[in-house]
Order: sequence, then C-alpha cells, then structure tokens
Amino acid sequence: MSVPALSAEAQLQDWVGSVAEDPLAFVLGAFPWGEPGTDLAEIDGPDEWQRQFLIELGDQIKARAFNGKDPVNPIRKAVSSGHGVGKSSVAAWMVCFIMSTRPKSHGTITANNYTQMQTKTWASVRKWMKMCITSHWFKVTMETVTHVDHPEDWFCGLQSSKEENSEAFAGQHAAGGSSFYIFDEDSGIGNAVHTVAEGGLTDGEPFEFLFGNCTQNSGHFYDACFGRMRSRWNPTIVDSRKSRFTNKEQIKEWAEDYGEDSDFFRVRVLGLPPSASDAQFIDQNRVLDAQKRSVVVLPDEPLVAGADLAWGGGDDNVVRFRRGLDARSIPPIRIKGEFTRDPGVLTNRLADVLTRDYNGHQVSMLFLDSAGIAGPIASRLRQLGHKNVQEVNFGSDSPNNQRRYMRDHMWAEMKDWLLAGAIDKHPELEADLTGPGLRPDNKQRIWLESKETMKKRGVDSPDDGDALALTFAAEVKAPKQYSASPPMPRSAWV
Repeated sequence: MSVPALSAEAQLQDWVGSVAEDPLAFVLGAFPWGEPGTDLAEIDGPDEWQRQFLIELGDQIKARAFNGKDPVNPIRKAVSSGHGVGKSSVAAWMVCFIMSTRPKSHGTITANNYTQMQTKTWASVRKWMKMCITSHWFKVTMETVTHVDHPEDWFCGLQSSKEENSEAFAGQHAAGGSSFYIFDEDSGIGNAVHTVAEGGLTDGEPFEFLFGNCTQNSGHFYDACFGRMRSRWNPTIVDSRKSRFTNKEQIKEWAEDYGEDSDFFRVRVLGLPPSASDAQFIDQNRVLDAQKRSVVVLPDEPLVAGADLAWGGGDDNVVRFRRGLDARSIPPIRIKGEFTRDPGVLTNRLADVLTRDYNGHQVSMLFLDSAGIAGPIASRLRQLGHKNVQEVNFGSDSPNNQRRYMRDHMWAEMKDWLLAGAIDKHPELEADLTGPGLRPDNKQRIWLESKETMKKRGVDSPDDGDALALTFAAEVKAPKQYSASPPMPRSAWV
C-alpha cells in the first residue's frame, strides 16, 4: 500500500520543525535569497558576522535542550556595531525564527525612541515577515505580529522603552514556549526597563536580544557588551569596515574627518564604546526626566520662539516656544517643507506667530536660522512692523570659548537647561535631542556633528531640536509690562 505524499503545507511544517534548533538553516531556507524579482535578488545570504551570530545562537539553543515543559536559562545575545551592518535585519530574523518555530511564543520589541522603533526596527520586521516562507501563518499590522489562528497567545508587538512605562514589560510569560524581548539601539534604553523585563524570562525557553551602537561607556548595554555582564550575553562586536553592506567611501571620509582614534569613529564604525566622553551629546535620561518634570514659571518670563526653516526640502519647518523652564505648554508648529516653496507662506505663518496671544503672552523674540530664506523672511517681517525678529547664524563664532560655533553654544545651553526644564513628550523632539554626536576638537571645545553627517548614518535632521535650541540664542529681556519696579527706599525696609 503506497503512502500518500505530504501536502506542501505539511512539508513546510515538517521543515520548520527540523530547523527549530538551527537559526542559520532557517534564515537560509525561509527567505528568497538570490531570486530574481525580489529584494534579495542580488544577495546570496547573510553577511559573515550575521552567520556567526546565528551559529552561536543555535549552539545556545542546543545547549539548553528545552523539552517543552521544564524551564531553561534565558538565551541571550548582544550586538554592538558601527552603522549600516544589518542589525535591524537580524532583529527581524529573530522575530520570524522564534514566531515560526516556537508555538504560542510571546514577544516584545522596543527601541530607544518612537521614531527608531517605527521607521527602522518595525519597518524591518514587516519587510522580512512579508518575504518569509511562513508569512501566511501570521497577520502583520503597524504594531503587532499575531498568528492567524491563535492571535491571543501567539504574538509579538511594540512597546515604548520609556522608564515610566517599564511595568508594561512585566508579566510576559510563555511556560510551554518562548518569551522573547528585542531591544534595538539599546544604549539609549534605561536600566529600569531591563530590570522589569527579567521577570518575563523565568519560564519556558526565553530569549533576549540587545542591538545598538555603544554611545555610552556605562549602563546596561555597555555592561552586556564590554563590562561585567559580558560572559552572560555572548556579545558580537561588528566593525563596519568588515561588513559587505556598508558604504566604504563614507567610512573613509569619517576616518579623515574625525580620526580613527576618535570617539565618533569608535562608536559609529568600530562598534566600540567611547573612550572617555559620551559620543551622544545629550543622553536620553536627561530628556526623559525633562518630559516628566513639573516646573513653575515666573510671571515676568518672556515668551521666546525658535524657527528652524527647511525651505522646500524633505525636512520640516518647525517653530518651538519656551518661557523660562517651560517648553511644554505651547505646542510646536510644524509645516512640511514641500508646502513652503513660496516664501510668502512662511512669512504669513510667522507673522501670525508674532501677533497671536499664547496663554496671555505674546512672543517677545523670534529667532530664525539665518541660512537659506531666513534673511529675506526676517526682512519682510520687519517691514510688516515686527521688530522682535532676530536671525541666528549657526556657523558663526560662539560667545563661549568652550563651544566651537553658535549652534554648539545653543545646544550646550539647552543641554544644561534640560536638567531643570520641561518639554513635551513628542517622539520627534526626543529623537532629535538624543541624535547628534560630537566631533573631535583640538581645543577640547564642544563641536556637534553636522546634519549632513547625521543623515549619512541614518539619523534624521534634528528640526525640532534645532528649533528649541534657537530659543537659547540670546538672553531676552522681560516684556515691558513686567519690568521691575524702582528699588524701594531704605526707610521702607525698617
């Protein structure tokens, strides 16, 4: 009697089961490497470091020998690298591999900020899930991946990494399967989130993955890759120069501009931590604290506005407001660059800013980045009778000899202010403030990396950050209605 041939679906299920302990075999077989008409048509498989990562992960899985019932120690892997080596792809492969090979797995994915999480990490998950041979088993949305037949107990999704949200990482258990966490750009994620996530690694066959550039020489990510927890995390350190996916000409430029011994090159290319200073100028904890802080503003504090103008490009025109320690109460104004090719549009919007009343206050001074069309717009605003407009040249000399240029001065003032000030919880502002790194300076001055350099390493232009920084361009006097009264005669004190 002949045995009926297995259906294609049954063959797929058998194959997936056969590679449950071999992530490299899964990745090689689950995606259409080299197939014409696909995104992988010109790629024959993972890069060398990615292959080694998958092999080492498979070794850990085999060593645990999970039997489906008795819990095993967490499987941990950390990757610190330079830019452009394919970390996001590996993170996406982990989602595809675990979700496909571990029935009723529960996963959480997070990143250092909302923009990174949505546009980089999750975008990669969606891309690779779509190409995966098991894609028909799952439903992928803008924030979740769920099994089509078991959506309630076979899933993974996005979660904010803000420390006030840390308890959301608790209670993720999969006693008969796998609970997994993926942290992208982990150097900017606070320790509290990791501490809570440990509670989801106590049963079943748990996984935890950390990916990032080591922008700080302390904290959980540093400890996992280079410090006291290194032996537990089995870290992979990736030099961008050795990856086939990176732009070697760009790396050569960075070597010439910054030097191979610079913190910038160590972090952005070599995948190493900064030697002394923090290659990330403003740390995320400083930003998160400012998001949560309550402040009091004195009645005579002037309302100051900063406008970062894009002039018809892909960046936004952004206006941000600040009164003393409060940069939260008045929402920012954002205008897409594509809508402002006519200078008259921006002139009218800014004239409205200068004439409006904001919670009982009018703008005492509007600072404009003087590049591009800011000069003509400022001139036109003055013609309309608005004298409280001042252009700021980002590249002019700093009034403080410890900061190289005017932009560096404003950002340094803003960094100090963030220790006591309050900002809104806007994801773009958060990403902007933590985006710029530092350039080496032979006089040890603060010198931020350029917007062009940031874009080349995949970081958006900090439009919101520059707009808020402009409010620190110069001291602004209190409005006349709040001018101080003449001093009291000495006789009034007795």
